[in-house]
Formats: sequence, C-alpha cells, structure tokens
Amino acid sequence: MFLHTSRLQFEAKPDHPDAHYARKLQELIGGAYGEMTVTMQYLFQGWNCRMEGKYKDLIMDVATEEIGHVEMLATMVARLLENAPAEATDEAVKDPVVAAVLGGMDPQQAIVSGGGPTLSDSNGVPWNGRYIVASGNLMADFRANVAAEAQGRLQTARLYNMTDDSGVRDMLKFNLARDTAHQNMWLAAIEELQEDGLEGPISPSALFDEEHAEHAGTIWHNSDGALGAEGGWASGTAPDGAHEFSYVMNPEPLGGPASAPKPDPLLYATSPANLGLIEKAIRKLT
Repeated sequence: MFLHTSRLQFEAKPDHPDAHYARKLQELIGGAYGEMTVTMQYLFQGWNCRMEGKYKDLIMDVATEEIGHVEMLATMVARLLENAPAEATDEAVKDPVVAAVLGGMDPQQAIVSGGGPTLSDSNGVPWNGRYIVASGNLMADFRANVAAEAQGRLQTARLYNMTDDSGVRDMLKFNLARDTAHQNMWLAAIEELQEDGLEGPISPSALFDEEHAEHAGTIWHNSDGALGAEGGWASGTAPDGAHEFSYVMNPEPLGGPASAPKPDPLLYATSPANLGLIEKAIRKLT
C-alpha cells in the first residue's frame, strides 16, 4: 500500500517560467537515468527481494522516496511551463522572441499533456521499462543502483550549470545531495552483503569450479593503447581474493574461423554452396 501527501519532499518553485529549460529538465524525469527509472528499478527490486528484513526495507524506503522525486520534477516542469504559448500563430514567424519560445519547448508538453510534464526524456522519447535492472540478485542490483545514481547525479550537475534560476537550482541542490546519499548508501549495502555472507564480490558467487579458471584473471591487451598494463588490474590478487590478475600483451584467438553453416537455399542467401540448389529445391516443391 502507498500513501500520498500533497506536500513535496522539497520545494519546487522556479523564479520565473522557462519553457526551454522545462524541456531539458524532462531528462531527469523520463530519461534512461531519470527519476522514473530509479523509482521503478527500486520498486521491482523490492518486490523481487526474497528476504524480509533490512535489505528489503532499505530498497522500499528509497523506492518510495524516488516517487516523490518524480513528483518534485513534474511540479517544477509544470511551473516552468506557466504562460508558455498554447498555440502557434503566424505571429511566431514575425516575432523572434515568440519563435524562440516555441522552438525551445517540447510541443508534446502542450499537445499531449496540456502544459505539463510528459513521461519522456528531453528529446520527447517515451520512458522505457527496459531501462530498469531488477534481477533478484542483490549484489548485482546494488551495483547497478550505484551506477544509476552516479549517472543521475552527473546529469543533475550538468543541468544545474545550465540555469541561473535560484529556485530551480535550490531544488537541484537537494537532488544532488540525495544522489550523494544514495550512492553512499548502496556502496555501504554492497559491503554489508559481503559481511553478512550473503554474496561475494563476484555475482553470482557460484560456478567458479565450472568456469575455465585459467581465463578468470587474464586481462587481454586488445587495443593499440599501450598503458593498460600499468593499472592495478594487470597484476596481483583480484578483489575476490581467489584469482590472480595477469596481463596478456599478445593474446591469440582461441576459436576457429567464424564461418556460418551453409544457408537453406529457400532463404536465398548469396553463397556458392547454393549454386543450382535453389532451382532444384523449388522443383521439388512443385
């Protein structure tokens, strides 16, 4: 069950309308790393979690908070769109100011959502459920969460520098702080999963005796960059403590030629193997 209060988690009042910036802010709502993505990612991770207790409670706490972040951004976009033109007229061609406003805003915000936000990114591309990661493996999911929060904070920081509106910046300062908190939170949860013995540093922590162990620590030099071997991943013990890193400077392919099998003649793939076979196959069918 979810309960809603009409008060925002943090204030979302711009100093003045700005339809162009409202379109940019859509990225933080419906972009691949927007608040809708982390909302649904955390909700489904929580619903997929098979353990009652602190980890599930944590996931559901932050998932519900993220719903509030979507609401904050949606409110801010609607307020930024205040007084945005409801229709394009011939005057827009004559008045460069009006034309700039019409050119800068997302027309779907007027046509589809009636002067409010849409569930889409800054280019008007609809949000997609395939953006989310909810595997049921908490180690894999929490690492995805760190990346999602990092990308979200990066985009928030970029948008912060794209406006001088103090009201917008005030809300974004709060969002930046929450992204900081959530990154640290997921990193701490990753450590605790290992301390509790629930997961190891490699996900999933199984099948190590089945994999080709001789390839579990090698880093292949597959580009013309010469400095990869200087990293800490080139030698020494791997983070899982079970493997040793080694850097292969001149890797050799381990498989044979990448040749596809002969094509079915009726698929009409161009191949010397099909010479005369297509006609024979057709004759058999007639």
